[in-house]
Amino acid sequence: MNLRKTFLAAIAVATSAFSASALAQDQETYNLSLAQTWGPNTPILAETTKHFAEMAEKMSDGRLKIRIDPSSKHKAPFGIFDMVRSGQYDLGHTASYYYKGTIPNAMYFTTIPFGLTAPEMYAWFYYGGGMDLMEQVYRPYGLLSFPGGNTGNQMGGWFRKEIKSLDDLKGLKMRTPGLAGEVMSELGVAVTNIPPGELFSALERGTIDAAEWVGPALDFPMGFQQIAKYYYSGWQEPGAEVQFLVNEKTWDKLPADLQEILRVAMRTAAHDMYIESYHENAMAWDKMKENYPDVQHKVFPPEVINALRKTTDKLLEQYAEKDPMARKIISSQRDYLKIVRKWTNISDKAYLESSATE
Repeated sequence: MNLRKTFLAAIAVATSAFSASALAQDQETYNLSLAQTWGPNTPILAETTKHFAEMAEKMSDGRLKIRIDPSSKHKAPFGIFDMVRSGQYDLGHTASYYYKGTIPNAMYFTTIPFGLTAPEMYAWFYYGGGMDLMEQVYRPYGLLSFPGGNTGNQMGGWFRKEIKSLDDLKGLKMRTPGLAGEVMSELGVAVTNIPPGELFSALERGTIDAAEWVGPALDFPMGFQQIAKYYYSGWQEPGAEVQFLVNEKTWDKLPADLQEILRVAMRTAAHDMYIESYHENAMAWDKMKENYPDVQHKVFPPEVINALRKTTDKLLEQYAEKDPMARKIISSQRDYLKIVRKWTNISDKAYLESSATE
């Protein structure tokens, strides 16, 4: 009997010690680092990461602390993928299509020309299989990727001269990234992907003739309207999603509750970015029209749009033929688009065409 009591007492002591250890571990503070493509004051984008970090710290009662390093500090705006993959940073905030040279199948998770709008894209991610496909692409690199905010439908760019035909594209020097850049290149445009901080000077000096950045909210502060007066609606990024990257080893070290807090903080910050983008684009466009009446809104002529669409389809078919994963992602988005666009057409599109007023 005494031996049994001693044994039970030992178990009680061990259990108590384990519980105290677990409690101490639960209260451990995790200091994480995040590198972003954007500068510290980039409208909306930089605010999204700040919002994310603040939410994560508050929801975790201070157990998650995230340091944000802007591009002005780490000096590698297009190096986020490599820095998070190597463990130099725990997290990143960037756009997947910047890394199509290293991880080609990533670019589809930002946007596809003539593809899904922002609401359609989110529906595909969370209910149409997009998250599973994104995990299949990033896991082999030791990374996790989560939607990080949507700019909404992006503008087609600022042009020094009006685009009236396909001939006007030939020899044009333009900054535009991702698949859209490849499409433009096929049509004779000399494409470059200049970092955001260098865009204004490149356009001002004539290094480029046209620049595609985002939309009024981010374009207006850049000052493009001071140089180029033709502002075109887009075709290339109908719903451009940026991303949070997470080093998988960092993720695995976190307790389950902190992983869930990060998931919620990322998803909420992404949703808020889309809402803020919509609002700020509206405010900036209204201000731009008032202060810069010479700026002319344009849409590309049918000849150009048809050529852009045809070239996009051709390139997507080529990617799908060469790579089974590319085929899987492209097919998934196309199949989902066939279904979801029917609803978009009889809801938002029909409302705007039949009922909406300026």
